[in-house]
Amino acid sequence: MKEDFLHYLWRNKKFDFLNLQTVNGDEIVIINPGTYIEDEGPDFFNAQLIIANQKWAGNLEIHLKSSDWYVHHHESDPNYNNVILHVVWEHDVDVFRKNNTNIPVLELKNFVPDVELIKHEYLFKSKTWINCENDIHKVNSFVFKKWQERLFLERLEMKAGSIQGCLDNNENDWEATFFIFLTKYFGLNVNGDAFYEIAKSIPFSIIRKEQTNLLSLEALLFGFANLLNDEKEDVYFLNLKQQWVYLKHKYKLSNDDFINLQFFKLRPDNFPTIRLSQLAVLYHANVNLFSKVIDANNLSDFHKLFSSEVSEYWKSRYVFDKESRLKSKKLSKSFVNLLVINVVIPMKFLYAKQRSKNIIDDLIELLIELPSESNAIIDKFKSFDLKINSAFDSQTLIHLKNHYCNHKRCLNCDIGLSLLK
Repeated sequence: MKEDFLHYLWRNKKFDFLNLQTVNGDEIVIINPGTYIEDEGPDFFNAQLIIANQKWAGNLEIHLKSSDWYVHHHESDPNYNNVILHVVWEHDVDVFRKNNTNIPVLELKNFVPDVELIKHEYLFKSKTWINCENDIHKVNSFVFKKWQERLFLERLEMKAGSIQGCLDNNENDWEATFFIFLTKYFGLNVNGDAFYEIAKSIPFSIIRKEQTNLLSLEALLFGFANLLNDEKEDVYFLNLKQQWVYLKHKYKLSNDDFINLQFFKLRPDNFPTIRLSQLAVLYHANVNLFSKVIDANNLSDFHKLFSSEVSEYWKSRYVFDKESRLKSKKLSKSFVNLLVINVVIPMKFLYAKQRSKNIIDDLIELLIELPSESNAIIDKFKSFDLKINSAFDSQTLIHLKNHYCNHKRCLNCDIGLSLLK
């Protein structure tokens, strides 16, 4: 048993609250159970109780054992001076205020019906992939959908947090910040971190100045990726290298950082050479790309906007010095969908939020347009008879698994709470 189960019992009055007594036999009447606070300090603020016919207003602290008060050093923390009731599962020691008066104790185990313990044990003793996998399909569809909306907002807030830090570093330059995060996801999982470092290394003011010259854009990206360090006879390689040397001198650039790009086990269309060329073509064709992203609203808009392909040289190559069958190598719809999910939607959310606009419903509609992602987590959820029809479903379930199920936060989850009712 964990303390959060006791929090759940108290918040939802899952005990015999009409016949409560302290361990000393004093009657307890709950007027207001207080507001649950997850931050530091007592667990419930501004509770109102009647204890032994005297009305009290203050805070409540909850522990498994009353001795935990001293284990957590609350006796020396002024935040706990206003605790009016100590709610515990097991009372093993008296607790005193600084003025040596005894803090009343409620031993909750004496007032909780067995059925609540049975439901708790059923949910938490599971050794399965997730605790509720045998019952999740039984959850009311309205409860499930509302919880998904909250998970989606929580996921957006988390992603927006990292974007905000980058935006601050870029002095609120949205175009520069968008370039960094878009570049990261062009690298996918394998090269994402390396692409992110490449994008951060290039002052976006230089991208703006050189945007009309595709050779310069490719030279910047390939140069910072350390892909122009070798000696080759390939004419295009030599042109890129010459342009890179010129740009380094012109803008006093340095690429001393070690960038470790991976080709191994990647499909050729995902080679970093191909993705960097596609990125260069995209920015060559679109001045103020982020502004266009903000103006776009539906999936077809984004598929048109991100319809770039590689430069002419890369249509017949995947690496320098080695020709292959001619192919345009346009960004696929599935790849653009990933960019929309991971870059466009979080950026649009934060941009609107900073302007006090609520576009959550619009973003949900956009996600519903997108097909569900396919991965091990989604495949497992599908095996529980869940209908997963869109990226909205897959994104929220991925967040649920990683941030709730993996940490057994069932008592913070509306699915878990509904199954305990």
